[in-house]
Amino acid sequence: MNLLEYRAKQILNSFGISVPYGITADTAKKAVEAARKVQLKKQCKRWVIKAQVHTGGRGKAGGVQMASSLDEVESISKNMLGRQLVTHQTDTRGERVNLILIEEFMPLNTNFGEMYISLVLNRKKGCHSLVYSSYGGMDVEEISENHPEAIGQINFDRTDQISEELLEGIDTGMGMDVSYRDQLIRLINSLCKAYIESNALLLEINPLVITSDRRIMPLDAKMCIDDNALFLHPDIRNMHSEIHMDPLEMDARRQHLNYLKLSGNVACMVNGAGLAMATMDLISEAGGVPANFLDIGGTADSERVEKAFRILLSDSGVRLVFVNIFGGIVRCDRVATGIVTALQNLGHTEIPIIIRLQGTNVEAALEIISNSGAKVLVTDHLDVAGEMIRLKLGDLV
Repeated sequence: MNLLEYRAKQILNSFGISVPYGITADTAKKAVEAARKVQLKKQCKRWVIKAQVHTGGRGKAGGVQMASSLDEVESISKNMLGRQLVTHQTDTRGERVNLILIEEFMPLNTNFGEMYISLVLNRKKGCHSLVYSSYGGMDVEEISENHPEAIGQINFDRTDQISEELLEGIDTGMGMDVSYRDQLIRLINSLCKAYIESNALLLEINPLVITSDRRIMPLDAKMCIDDNALFLHPDIRNMHSEIHMDPLEMDARRQHLNYLKLSGNVACMVNGAGLAMATMDLISEAGGVPANFLDIGGTADSERVEKAFRILLSDSGVRLVFVNIFGGIVRCDRVATGIVTALQNLGHTEIPIIIRLQGTNVEAALEIISNSGAKVLVTDHLDVAGEMIRLKLGDLV
């Protein structure tokens, strides 16, 4: 689960890590009220207004702006809220800004630049990694690509502290002098504790800065929490924000379906992640573009299949639906019953539907579909299904 910036900072704060003080707002009026409260608490004369979206590169796209008066806070907030923010990490549609963070402006020590630090699960090496650099900010991706020697990495096992031996020289590696070493190590171990105890897969600080009063402070924070560990953290689970999800993904989540919306024209429903990837390849080879990832799982019943089918047909960009089921634990007749029930309840649809069923109770499934009178194309061969997709897409051009 990816957390918005302000949520990640709340977690950091709970582990004793100082972050800039800020208040969220979803209207320009609330933004001005938030700015007043921030000013009263921190005696600041400037604010930073940040779009709360699940994407990087906000600064270059206008998602992070400075304000020096309450009038500017109001004007910037009006322009930012409700806007589709398009960054190098989004598609052309961008992500809608429904929430902003009004934060105190932190005066910086001009002797130091912006730095970078992150903790991440290193699947390749089977450990955790601390990644750091004396170069941070909006161009950190270019630094890592063009100057890999400027990026340092320390691998460590699951612990809430990294040994001082491993951290030897990290202060100079991040462009700091020795007077900051103890403070930097305390911060790293606090970040490590927050990362481990929250069951995070990623904790990224970019930029990390030194303020004018010599404090090392995260100006931004990104966290991704392991979904499989959320039952351990009901407080973090409640931080999930549905207002930033696609409506179909939100609906699928409520139905406990594994669904991810994509930008294509062929919807697909499968059982199993591996089969889903192979199905998406098949769609691409047939000349289509996958419209989603949807895995109904290994224990799906007809009711679950019906819910999944409704979501597929609710996507306005879908021009064809392809159901690809290999029946093992999931019986083909249950899938067929769910599809037939969904089509009967939804009524007539102009969207072509191709169904490939193979495995447990496939004969019974084919009979259920045949007796239903549903206008669908059915096969038990994958190569035939691919040809059906190609021909149907050709008819739709």
